[in-house]
Amino acid sequence: MNDATFDKLEFGEIREAIANCCACELGKQLARSMRPSVKTNVVRNRLAEVHDMRLLIEEHGAPPMGGVHDVRRLVEASGLPAPLEPEELANVGETLRATGNLCAWFARAGDTAPSLHSLRDRLFDLTPIGEAISAWIDPRGRVCDEATPKLASVRGAMDQARKRIRVAVDRLLRQPSFTRMLQYASATFHNDRLVLPLKSEYRGRIEGIVHRSSDSGATLFVEPAESVELNNTIVRLRDEESKEITRILKILSQSIHASEPAIMATLTVVGVLDLLNAKCVYGRKHDCVNPEIDEHGVLELHDARHPVLLELFDRRAATTGEAAKVVPIDLRLGDDFDVLVITGPNTGGKTVALKTIGLMALMTQSGIPIPAGAGSRLPVYRQIFLDIGDEQSLQQSLSTFSSHLQTQLNILRCSGSRSLVLIDELGAGTDPDEGAAIGRAILAELGKLGASAVVTTHLSALKAEAYTNKRVDNGSVEFDAETLRPTYRMRLGEPGNSNALIIAKRLGMAARLVKLAKGFLDRRSAALNEAIAGTLRTRREAEEARKEARDARLEAHLQREQFERDRAKLSRQQDQFDAWTQWVDGLESGDQVILKPLRKSARVVRVRLQQQKVVVTTGAMDFEVPLRDIADPASAGRDDSSSG
Repeated sequence: MNDATFDKLEFGEIREAIANCCACELGKQLARSMRPSVKTNVVRNRLAEVHDMRLLIEEHGAPPMGGVHDVRRLVEASGLPAPLEPEELANVGETLRATGNLCAWFARAGDTAPSLHSLRDRLFDLTPIGEAISAWIDPRGRVCDEATPKLASVRGAMDQARKRIRVAVDRLLRQPSFTRMLQYASATFHNDRLVLPLKSEYRGRIEGIVHRSSDSGATLFVEPAESVELNNTIVRLRDEESKEITRILKILSQSIHASEPAIMATLTVVGVLDLLNAKCVYGRKHDCVNPEIDEHGVLELHDARHPVLLELFDRRAATTGEAAKVVPIDLRLGDDFDVLVITGPNTGGKTVALKTIGLMALMTQSGIPIPAGAGSRLPVYRQIFLDIGDEQSLQQSLSTFSSHLQTQLNILRCSGSRSLVLIDELGAGTDPDEGAAIGRAILAELGKLGASAVVTTHLSALKAEAYTNKRVDNGSVEFDAETLRPTYRMRLGEPGNSNALIIAKRLGMAARLVKLAKGFLDRRSAALNEAIAGTLRTRREAEEARKEARDARLEAHLQREQFERDRAKLSRQQDQFDAWTQWVDGLESGDQVILKPLRKSARVVRVRLQQQKVVVTTGAMDFEVPLRDIADPASAGRDDSSSG
């Protein structure tokens, strides 16, 4: 699998859709770099993580990502000689404080998500470092006055000097004889020094330092002598402030550098959690399921919808209000046949079906829920080969047929038993008889290699493969002869027709011409169509029986899963109740409890176990409450509903 495969199947669209569901840049980067795995155990683990994350979200809400930033570059730079800037430290501090919320979220989950335990064990609560940073750096990225006594003293002295300068300047501005020499009766700043706008004709009349003049030369900006020394004091204090701030920044930067391994490991976990949550968000948005992984090479998709079309229709609905639904398809491969030949009219959905299969495989092996029905299953493919689209090469002087054939021959050289091959318009671009012959040879070779393959074609001769090779079957996209439009529904076991004669008749072609055209049809094609029509009813009945059996198995499976979920829930509730009763048995006067109806803390006065009551005090008054209305403060936030 390579980037060319991803591009043709538009896998980048899916990665971007997942990235848009992420809450922070850490997750977005992981989403945009997702690649499918070819290892079955890795794929199973990825899907298990999504499954367990979904359960945690249902019970405890989404993992809290508020305040998380991608600060990996800053953490790496914390060990450099130059310390981090205050704004950078503020971002790091906010992110490290957020890890405490994530750890608490995991703690509430307990042992209910086994596939996520390795992530939980690599997540460190870095709140103390974050709080140490926030004690010295405020949220705006400014070093706090109280960070150190020296900084507080220096800034206090600077404030006093500024106030004295303002007093001196205000005193001058209150003198009419003084203000008549100014362009306007207010002060301004030049390089942090308070200056007055003196008219140039009064040069020398105000004692002080001229810092600059206006562009016209009509105004001189003068620093009064009374404030010069005070401003010099501020400059000296500012230098002391800068040195103290640098010392503070170095201390904080070094504390980050000292914890770099734990911080980087935690940020990695945070990114993975964000990605898993995004996969769940995407799954809810498009009603997705986690497919089963089949180790025998069987692909079975129920109500599968093309993921990119789902995103496209959603965007269109959001911008234009035009609602449209993706028509779901049912497909299977690798059970009773390994090669599926899809036929039918142009624009009927054959190519979309190919891409749907390919995308479902890529998504599954990347641990992404797929937009399909329950009971869908896929194998883990080692390679996915495609021949879709116009591959004509002008530089190599290859025709479209030659280019496609070259691609198909390369596929045959590289395919094996764990390969998925998707070929669009097999045998097209040359003489139909010769194209069909080459197509049948390619299908035979794919079967010999043990590859799973889905091909589309317009060549009637390729339909016959299903009647001579038991590992090949036909499929078709439906066409409504009344409306002259495709329905986009897929039918297995039934070859499709181009419906050219039907369309011609509906469009007004004379009956005699239609009859004449039928007479020109190849006798072999006519015989094949008659044979197909003879078996059509039997195939449809077989497919219906298969579908009913599959639905029955799925219903039994869903009921079994629901039973297991209910049993697990009851077990958790029993454990919580046992812990609660043990806690109640040990209650003594003075112990703290939580009053559940009031959601506030209270202190035990006395316990009346026989009456199932307890007397508590909130400080203002004593009152008696049922035991079921109290909870252990140590388990606050957990589901203790079973205690009632």
